[in-house]
Amino acid sequence: MSNSSFVKVGPPSALDMFEAEAEGLREIEASKTIRVPEVFKVGIAEGQAFIEMERLSIGRSSDAVDRMLGERLAAMHRHTADRHGWHRDNTIGLTPQKNPWNDDWIAFFREHRLLFQLELAAENGYRGELQALGNDLASSLDGLFDGYQPVPSLLHGDLWSGNHAAMDGEPVIFDPAVYYGDRESDLAMTRLFGGFGSGFYAAYEEAWPLEPGHAARNDLYQLYHVLNHLNLFGSGYLGRSMGLLRGLVAKV
Repeated sequence: MSNSSFVKVGPPSALDMFEAEAEGLREIEASKTIRVPEVFKVGIAEGQAFIEMERLSIGRSSDAVDRMLGERLAAMHRHTADRHGWHRDNTIGLTPQKNPWNDDWIAFFREHRLLFQLELAAENGYRGELQALGNDLASSLDGLFDGYQPVPSLLHGDLWSGNHAAMDGEPVIFDPAVYYGDRESDLAMTRLFGGFGSGFYAAYEEAWPLEPGHAARNDLYQLYHVLNHLNLFGSGYLGRSMGLLRGLVAKV
């Protein structure tokens, strides 16, 4: 392993997660839209799973890089599949993320994103109002998609500020949780914790304007990630989960 490579390691059980990460990076690379680190090798060595990738020489971002990222993300989202999902499951953080192919985006999101996280939350002791509101929302999701049928866009899946950077004057993204789904979900994640400049959003809108109703769906897609944080990191995310749920149920 050379000085030009970056290696992540984990227990042997992490091999599938690393293989999914490698396939996700290659899926984005094949779109020829946004730079990602090249994957060199995935496997088991000395009793540990590993993924070896190109080492990134990260530099300072700029408005020009932000705008380039917006344009290129819109271009990546124009790479579509026939259905929503992916050919394999992967992870969002350390949480399993199920990606079975489905013609119906609302059904896919209801079953494999919203209800999946709610079931994990129940197992972690978060029941009561959280579950009642979650079930109300799940049964009424169609109300957020009136007149809108998202195409199955190639998604990064976990596009927060820590998973993009500038390199050689252009944007680069990494640590994906790839699948095909509503492009608005990638944008919702960029807004969840901040870190993306106004030029990014302006350039994306110029390249591919968002559809009416996207603000309400933004809250829905953020809810998936906030529930995941609740399940991974605990009750510090309970208040935000409840706030999003109450607001969404009021809208549907």
